[in-house]
Amino acid sequence: MRQRRAAVARGPARGRQGDHRGGLPQRPARPGDAVTTQAGVAVRVIATRVVDAVMHRGRSLKAELAANLPRVEDTRDRALLEAICFAVLRSRARIDAALAAWMPKPLGRSENELRALLHVGFAQVVVMGLPAHAALSATVEAVRALGRPHQDKLVNALLRRAQREGLPAAPSDALWPAWLRQQVRQDWPAQADDIFAASQQEAPLWLRVNRLRGNRDAYRQPLLDAGIEVEVPDGVPDALLLRAPVAATGLPGFAHGDVSVQDGAAQRVADLLDGLPACARVLDMCAAPGGKSAHLLERDPTRRLLAIDVDARRLQRVRETFDRVGVQADMKAADAADPSAWWDGEPFDAVLLDAPCSATGIVRRQPDVLLHRRADDLVALTRLQARLLDAAWRVLRPGGCLVYTTCSILRAENALQLGAFRARHAAALVEPLDETWGHADGGGRQRLPGECDMDGFFYAVLRKA
Repeated sequence: MRQRRAAVARGPARGRQGDHRGGLPQRPARPGDAVTTQAGVAVRVIATRVVDAVMHRGRSLKAELAANLPRVEDTRDRALLEAICFAVLRSRARIDAALAAWMPKPLGRSENELRALLHVGFAQVVVMGLPAHAALSATVEAVRALGRPHQDKLVNALLRRAQREGLPAAPSDALWPAWLRQQVRQDWPAQADDIFAASQQEAPLWLRVNRLRGNRDAYRQPLLDAGIEVEVPDGVPDALLLRAPVAATGLPGFAHGDVSVQDGAAQRVADLLDGLPACARVLDMCAAPGGKSAHLLERDPTRRLLAIDVDARRLQRVRETFDRVGVQADMKAADAADPSAWWDGEPFDAVLLDAPCSATGIVRRQPDVLLHRRADDLVALTRLQARLLDAAWRVLRPGGCLVYTTCSILRAENALQLGAFRARHAAALVEPLDETWGHADGGGRQRLPGECDMDGFFYAVLRKA
């Protein structure tokens, strides 16, 4: 799953240019070997810088990890770095409460790096339950590596206190901005507490098996042979479910396109277009990073698919995805909301609009959403969604099918957006979806985070009379 383009939110974060600090030493991988002291310190240093950038400078966690993970040589250290960062962002409220209670005076902005390092340390010792000696030693040494040797005793004392006492409890909605917390409770009063709790949990790993290369029953065996426990979920025909995290590049056949990583909720989008005839002309209006388009073509490679994205750099990721899984499609960098700039006049049999949105349904995968989302983002996003819907309707043939999806749980982007669109277009007929798609809402269906182990997702299908 992707975080929606920030054209209407905050600009996508970029990794620091020319920053070569903290590179990890190379070392051979030894089964069962713990990280070396030197490498362990470097991981904590990089984790501190990533957390500092995300928490204090508005950077994207995904972008910061993408920039920093390649600097980590050992796959176990890369996994540790990623796990620390996610643990920090999921437990910010508890750690902040501990720091407020235990620090002799509040940390100022000039101490943001120290605050980030303390979050990294607390997350390891309490949240992740790492061996205390190694976590304490490496984190205290990281203080010195960051040029703060005068603060090593303070860090050591605070980490040992966290080890002894744990962290204070915090409400499950404590990380959500007040305006967003209120909106979720207004939209889903009976389910709000479950939404907040599910959004704090680590998400399972969903795999999508490429039908062009085999089926999920055949792919399951190499996973079992590799000692990877795998489940076969109902209702998602190409999916396998892994409870324990595994690096995508370590999956059998990943490099050759046998399998992709994609949440079950996103995989279900392809089911909505299974009724198309062979050689149907299909438009994916906001295609990057390409997972849904690739899935549509894995289901039926005869489809004449056009993948559009406003960002040419993101469209390159779509191209790489297509090449890996072995499918072909036309691609165009353009503003999908302005058909006059890209449409050749031939109507489409089906349009998929997986719209830019608040990403409130995927907080468990992108916890920094709660740091960066602002109330005015929602206003801009709903305007953009409306423009995209109107453009989709313009290029769809009579009798054609428009699939509207988001990874949001907010009714303004989903049921209310759909209702406003139907008010503008009398020829838009809703095709009903059954309860397996989630909660009925305004002509569509809303899956909430954690239901059936999936992300939060909205689905609607409209037929053009």
